[in-house]
Formats: sequence, C-alpha cells, structure tokens
Amino acid sequence: MDPRAELMVRYAGAFWPEVITRASGSWLETADGRRVLDFTSGQLCATVGHSHPHVTEAIERSLRETVHLNSRMLSTPVLDLAETLVGLMPEGLDRVMLLSTGGEANEAALRMAKLATGGFEVLGLTRSWHGMTMGSQAVTYAAARRGHGPLAPGAFALPAPYAYRCPIRHCSDTCDTTCLEVGFEQFDEQTTGAPAAVIAEPVLSAGGVIVPPPGYFARLAGLARDRGMPVFLDEAQTGFGRLGVMFGFELFDFQPEFVTLSKSLGGGLPISAVVTTAEIEQAAYDKGLFYFTSHQSDPLPAAAGLAVLDVVRDEGLVAKARERGERLGGHLRELQKRHEAIGDVRGLGLLWGVEFVRDRETREPASEFGDAVTAACEKAGLCMNIVRSQSGPMSACARVAPPLTVSDDEIDTAAEILDDALRRTKL
Repeated sequence: MDPRAELMVRYAGAFWPEVITRASGSWLETADGRRVLDFTSGQLCATVGHSHPHVTEAIERSLRETVHLNSRMLSTPVLDLAETLVGLMPEGLDRVMLLSTGGEANEAALRMAKLATGGFEVLGLTRSWHGMTMGSQAVTYAAARRGHGPLAPGAFALPAPYAYRCPIRHCSDTCDTTCLEVGFEQFDEQTTGAPAAVIAEPVLSAGGVIVPPPGYFARLAGLARDRGMPVFLDEAQTGFGRLGVMFGFELFDFQPEFVTLSKSLGGGLPISAVVTTAEIEQAAYDKGLFYFTSHQSDPLPAAAGLAVLDVVRDEGLVAKARERGERLGGHLRELQKRHEAIGDVRGLGLLWGVEFVRDRETREPASEFGDAVTAACEKAGLCMNIVRSQSGPMSACARVAPPLTVSDDEIDTAAEILDDALRRTKL
C-alpha cells in the first residue's frame, strides 16, 4: 500500500490494500496493473459501469459550459433532468429537488414531510441505510449508530421483513407482514401524537439484501396513511433498473408520496434527487421550507445524470438487469447446493445477497468465514463486500451487485472466483 495512505483519516475500517489507478466498465485496475472485477458497482453508484463514454462526454461538455452556479439559479441541464425524472414517475410525483448525496436527499425529504404534516416522528425499518447526516442517520439502523452521541429525536423502528431471521420470531423463510402490525402497534404506544413520515428501501441492501414479500408495501402504506404519515421510498440503491424494473416501487404495486434517488443517478458523480407531489411541495413552501446548500441544482452532475438515463434507456439496461440477474442468481443458487456454508441466497435483478452460516440448521452466522471468503475473492480478482447490521439478529451476508452493463462472461468469471474461494476457505 502507498505509505501516503497513513495521511488519510480511516472512516470505515481499513482501506482497500491497493491503490486504484483506473476504472472502466466492470473492471478496476490497481497501481501494480492487477485487474479486479467490481461487483459492488463502486458502492452501487456505477450503474452503467465505470467511465462510460457517454457519461464522460457529457461531463467534458459541461466542464466547457457550466460547472457550478449559485444554488438559486437554474440551468438547462437541471431543468432537463427534472423534466426527465418526472416523466419516469407515475402521475402525481411531479416536483423535484436536486442535491448531492442520498443522505442529503433523505434529509431534505424528511424536512419537507415534517413541515407538511406538522409532525416530527419518523418510522424506519431495522437493517435500513438512509445516510450519515443527522436526520438520515436517525432512521438508519443497519450500522453507525453507536458512539457518536444523540441523534435526531422522533425516530422509531419497524421490524424488517427478514424472514430468514424473523425479528419477531414469528415467520420462517416466508414473511407474512405480521412484523408490520407489531411495529405500528409499538409506535402507537410510544407516539407523542406528532407523526410525520415512514421511510423504507424497496430492498434493504446494506442490511443483508432483504426482499419484502408481495403486498408488503401496500400494507405498510395503508397503516402509515391511517396515521396521516406520507410514505417515501429511498431508491438510492434500487433505482434506474437495479432490480430489473426502473424503480423498486413498481414491483410492489403502490405509489409513495416521496421518492429519493442518488448513487446510480450520477454515474459516479455525487447527485441526488427528491421527487414528491405538488401538494406536499406547496405545503412545505407555504410553511417556509428552507434547505439551501452550496451544490444544490449544480449543472455538471445534472448533465451526468441525464447521460446516465440516456444509457439506461438506449442500452436497454432495465431488461438486461432482469435477464443477467437470472443468470447471476442461478449461479449463486447452484453454489448454495454445493457449499454448506451458504445458508440463504436472495435478491432481485442485479442485487443479490449470499448469507454465510456455520450450520444450516441453527443458522449461526459465519462472520469470520464471510470475511475470509471476501478476502480470498479480492486476491483472486473479485471485489464484493460483506454487509452486517447492528439491529436485530446478526448475520454475515455477501452483497453481490455488478454494474448493469456487466456481461455474461463477467458474471461467469465472478461465480468461478467465488466458488474457488468457498472451496479454499475453512469454515
């Protein structure tokens, strides 16, 4: 590792042991010339692969035209992106705010919801990830809650639909949404009478790739709206085709009042969006909404976002995610048959989780084994990551999420590397 790495503040454990000098498509290249398959998609940001030429061209053009403006000034790329996003949404979701990160988008959406409803209490799912800013972290339960002092008040947790390790010890392998009833009943016992919103991910990615059952979000929305709480979906990791549909909410047959977007929108550049209804926007504006940052409505990342959406459309990446997701899921399920340490395989599209256990009967997590398998994959040229949660039952789940531009050969290669790592690693 470059000795200058010692100058860096460590913010998520140890750094990757090699310096990356180039990234293209599904591949990373180290300073030593080693090639590594990136099956994390750069933290789910490189939806269309690293350094896609159409996105690069849009960035270069924006560098010559407009990079940054006062946040009260609107530019053509910003207006074009807002119009495009509204065109992708169902009728009624027609107001857009553009920001920098997913945490910031969730922060802004929470602020709007609190203004519009007059409440401040927010429900989020255990094992969720919504960001690192104060309001977003308050409803993030997957990790990073401890040791930093108090978070924003009014945060309540709903048990996640984690059927493999049911948090209320009710279901086994198939969630029947009883956890929702329990969670809302607990909220009713704790509320001060100031409900504001419910926030959720279509698939809980950082919490172990937990896929809710059919009908889950329709029931969640019903319970929330009975209490006057708008629902918003954080599509940071699931939007723009990742699950084999343009947006995750399409899979669950309901329409939220807020959708937040980030990560995959910028093709590697920091950009996020809040999409909501005209009614909520008007109510928040009338009550004095103030959310103003230095890089709000920036032209350059908006231009990159437009280019990403062009690629998703022109290259048919939503359908490809669905098709190649079947191939990837098939490989992972085949590995489960051959390796006793794989207790569960779950996912949609090109977002999959492989849960490691010491024993399939007891389902005891195999965290150290998961770390060793991940390290072996890295040495062999495959980057994936283990995700864990501090909320609810512990687990060790490898998250597998290649770019939507991944090829069949790259999927096959990744499966071979993982298979070899599993065979070589002692449980």
